[in-house]
Amino acid sequence: MKIVIVCDILGKKNNGTTIASYNLINFLKSKGHDIKVICCDNDKDESQEGFVFLNQVNLGPLNKIVERNGVSLPHKDKKLIVETIKGCDIVHIMMPFPVGIAACKIAKKLGKPVTAGFHCQAELVSSHLGLMNCEPVNRLIYKGFYDKLYQFCDAIHYPTQFICDVFENIVGPTNHYIISNGVNKYMEHKKCEKPENLKDKFVILSTGRLCKEKAHIILFKAVALSKYNKDIQLVIAGQGPLQGRLEKFAEENIANKPIIKYFSRDEMVDLVNFSDLYVHPAEAELEGIACLEAIVCGLVPVVSNSRKSATKDFAITDKNLFQYDDPQDLANKIDYWIEHPQEKEEYKTKYLQFGEKFNQEDCMNKMEEMFMETLNKRIK
Repeated sequence: MKIVIVCDILGKKNNGTTIASYNLINFLKSKGHDIKVICCDNDKDESQEGFVFLNQVNLGPLNKIVERNGVSLPHKDKKLIVETIKGCDIVHIMMPFPVGIAACKIAKKLGKPVTAGFHCQAELVSSHLGLMNCEPVNRLIYKGFYDKLYQFCDAIHYPTQFICDVFENIVGPTNHYIISNGVNKYMEHKKCEKPENLKDKFVILSTGRLCKEKAHIILFKAVALSKYNKDIQLVIAGQGPLQGRLEKFAEENIANKPIIKYFSRDEMVDLVNFSDLYVHPAEAELEGIACLEAIVCGLVPVVSNSRKSATKDFAITDKNLFQYDDPQDLANKIDYWIEHPQEKEEYKTKYLQFGEKFNQEDCMNKMEEMFMETLNKRIK
């Protein structure tokens, strides 16, 4: 197949959507498909074949907000989009943003089938306006996504049943496929010793951008409240605009200075395998691949039960859930797992089994099937 993938947001692999995009692109290329990728020229990587670059859009005073979130947005060059799409078999759009919307309109005019991924919760938009918990605003955003893009798609890819239900409860039924983004095979369970400086510490790992919706402050407060504050080493694999605020809180309330940094792929595999507990405190989460990466390595998770988060569905028991926005409840769960090491070992085995269904190659094969089925329906 000749497939065009449209990415309003690409660039550094520091967010779930970018990682999901590259995983899909690389998989489809490995299967021999002819892939063209439309993205921003600020994401330019000359070593990548088939990339079509659009100039970065100038948003004036909003540029700083976009840059602070580590992304760049492309300008709608309709002529270039037409040239890229006209020779393809099918178009797949990653985000309901301007270039994706324009590409959908162009594809429809050219008679091309269109699929789209659902990788953006309304809360990820409304949080930038300070309105993450304003339900009327979030409903309006979802309706906007539908009106501008998803109603025109031949099929929609939802990474979780959770986000499918949220969206369809607002806009009605859609022709959909529920397929996890999956966990790459490099992330695997292996025996890994703690570094010498951490051997006497209970290592708690959390990942994700340091932004409001990821709610890392709840974890920091929980560690401060834990009976074992002095024994805990908090490790945050991620960066973001709230890093300074979190570091200031830790300096005043947490015994051991948290390790907050970007980790390479190999470092991340080791880190997940020698950590003692994984905590996912996010209020809004569309899937939670970082949590799944921990699970497939057998790392026992404690996850927020936020109704805006799909990740709560990865909890096997109530011991793996904590009451969202309640640091004391999270502290209690952390203390429980510190005090019950044998039980934690038993749950490690359970989570290794649970994680088997998220093999990324299996998930990507299902994505390929979605494209083929959509294309075949249009041909018939």
